[in-house]
Amino acid sequence: MTDTLSTAAELRTGLFIGGEARETQDTLAIADPGKPGAIVGHAASASPQDVADAVAAARTAYPSWAALSPQERAAKMADAIAGIADDRDTDAAVLSQENGKIRFESWVDALVFEIRWNLALMLADEVDTGHTLPVVPGAIPVSTDVSYQPLGVVTVIVPFNWPIAILGASLPHALLAGNTAIVKPPPSAPLATTRVVQRVAEKLPPGVLNVVTGKDENMGALITDVDKVCFTGSVNGGKRIMEIASKTLTRVTLELGGNDAAVLLEDAILDDTHLDRLYAAIYDTTGQICMNAKRVFVHRSRLDEVVAALAQRLEQSKIGYGLDEGTTMGPLHSPAQKAFVEEIIQEAKDAGADVREYGELPSGDLAGGNFLRPAIVVDPDPSLRVVTQEQFGPVIPIIPFDTEEEAVRLANDTWGGLCGSVWTASPEAAQRVGSQLVCGYVWINDHGATRLDLRAPFGGMKQSGIGREQGIEGVRAFQDTRAIATIDPEALAAMAH
Repeated sequence: MTDTLSTAAELRTGLFIGGEARETQDTLAIADPGKPGAIVGHAASASPQDVADAVAAARTAYPSWAALSPQERAAKMADAIAGIADDRDTDAAVLSQENGKIRFESWVDALVFEIRWNLALMLADEVDTGHTLPVVPGAIPVSTDVSYQPLGVVTVIVPFNWPIAILGASLPHALLAGNTAIVKPPPSAPLATTRVVQRVAEKLPPGVLNVVTGKDENMGALITDVDKVCFTGSVNGGKRIMEIASKTLTRVTLELGGNDAAVLLEDAILDDTHLDRLYAAIYDTTGQICMNAKRVFVHRSRLDEVVAALAQRLEQSKIGYGLDEGTTMGPLHSPAQKAFVEEIIQEAKDAGADVREYGELPSGDLAGGNFLRPAIVVDPDPSLRVVTQEQFGPVIPIIPFDTEEEAVRLANDTWGGLCGSVWTASPEAAQRVGSQLVCGYVWINDHGATRLDLRAPFGGMKQSGIGREQGIEGVRAFQDTRAIATIDPEALAAMAH
C-alpha cells in the first residue's frame, strides 16, 4: 500500500453496458465528506434508457452464459479477477476520499472483494450438484431428479460503507450460478466500486457484467425488470426495495441494518488482545458497519473495567482525514448521518445519561467536515435511541446486567438480528449463550467484519434482512430448483393391482 496519491478532482467514471464503456451528459458530483466543498470526482448519471439498455444487455448475454458449465464459468471468472490488485492502491485512495474512512480500511475493502470472489470459485463443483428422490413402492411410482437452475438477470445494489467488499458477498455467487448481473454502486460513493467492476467486466463476455451509476429515481428497472435484486443497506431502504419488487414479484435478498449485541459475561477475558477486538468491533469505519457492535452488555462486576479500557483507546484515537498519516478515525459519510448521531448523543445528555466524549476535532480545511468526537454512554435508560436504534456512528451504550438470563433477554430485545457476540473464558457458556441469540451470525470472543468467515452463510433475522450471502447458500440464493419426474413402469403396475 503506497503512502501517497495525488487527489484527482478530475476523476470521472462512466457506465459499462454490454461490454462497452458509456459516458453520460449528466453526472453526479461526489463530495468529499472530510473537506467541506471539495469534490472527489464525477460519476456518470444514467438515464432510464441507459438502465433499460443495461437490463437488455444482461438479457442478451444470459442464454450463452447460463449454458456454460459452472467450471467453465469459474475459469472465465478467474481470468477476469486476475490482476485486480494492480490498481488497489489507487482504488483505496479514491474510496477513502469519497467514503471518508481511513486508507487502510479502504485497501482492505478492495482486498476482501478479491478474496470473496476466489472463495466463490472454489464452489464450482457444488453448483450443479442435485439429488434423486427414489421410487417409494406402493406410494410414489416415480423417481425424481432435483437439480438447480439460474434465475436470469440479477441486480446487486451495494451501500457506501464497504461497497467493494460487500459486492464480493453476492456478485461472484450470482455469476457462478449462471446469472448475468448489473451492479449499482452507491450514488454518494460510486467511483472506486465502478472502477473495480469495470475492470472485471471488461474481461468477461459482453453483457455478463454491467455497471450503472446515477440517481435512484432513474433506476426502477433494476428492480422491476430483472429476476432478482440483492440489496445491502438500511432497513428503510430494504422496505422500499421490497415494496417496488412486489409489483413484479421480483425476488429479493436483503442484508439490512443491525442493532448487534456484544455480551461480555462475568468471566470475559479482558486482556489487551480482546479489548482491542472489542474496540475495533465498535469504532471501525467510524461505527458505520452493519455488523459492528451497537450495544455492549457487560456483567456489572466488569463494567468499570470495560469502560476504562475503551476510554483509554479512545483517548489515543486521532480524528482526521482518511488519507492523512496517523488518522485512526475518519469523518461520517454524510452530513445527515452526522446530524443524526449528534442528535441521539444530545438526547442522551438531555436525559441525564453518563455521556463521555473523547478526542479532538480537526481544524483548518477539515473544519466543518462530517467529523464527530467518539463517545461512550454508560448505563443509559434502555428507551433512549442510542440503545434502541442503530447509531451507525462512533457512539456506543455500555449496559450492565446481573445474570446470564437477563443478558440474553436484553440482547434479543430489539428489532434486528444481524450479528452478535459472546465474550467468555468458558466454551460451554459461549455455546449456551450464543445459541440463544436471535441473529444470523455469532462470534465468540470477537466481533466484527475483520473476523467474519467469508465461507459461511451471512444474513439477518427479524428486520435485519431476508436471505443469505456467501458460501454455497449464497449460490443457492441465485438459483431455483427444477424437479424432473420419471415414471417407473414396474412400480406403477404394482400399484394398479
